[in-house]
Amino acid sequence: QVQLVESGGGLVQPGGSLRLSCVASGSIFAINVMGWYRQAPGKERELVAAATSVGTTNYGDSVKGRFTIARDNAKNTVSLQMNSLKPEDTAVYYCYAVITYLSTTGRATNTFWGQGTQVTVST
Repeated sequence: QVQLVESGGGLVQPGGSLRLSCVASGSIFAINVMGWYRQAPGKERELVAAATSVGTTNYGDSVKGRFTIARDNAKNTVSLQMNSLKPEDTAVYYCYAVITYLSTTGRATNTFWGQGTQVTVST
């Protein structure tokens, strides 16, 4: 099967920076999209950033110009560099990936999620 493992969350002061990383492992043929969603308490999950295998990127309006997503296709990783962090960026950040993999019934494509990592922006 496939697993996504995140790292890099934590506590940071407003205006500071954090870098999140996510690595996919398993019987993977291709990773079509990798990216990040976040969910703050009492709010719906929202797209933060996503990147395709050919380098196309997409960002949520609230993070444009502050966050940068990067993929390493050879290593099946995606990172999110977060700069100029604001208290409203506080949330659990989830890595996700649309992956074509070898399942028990053959080749399949599915969306996989990491376990989530907490980012807290506060004084």
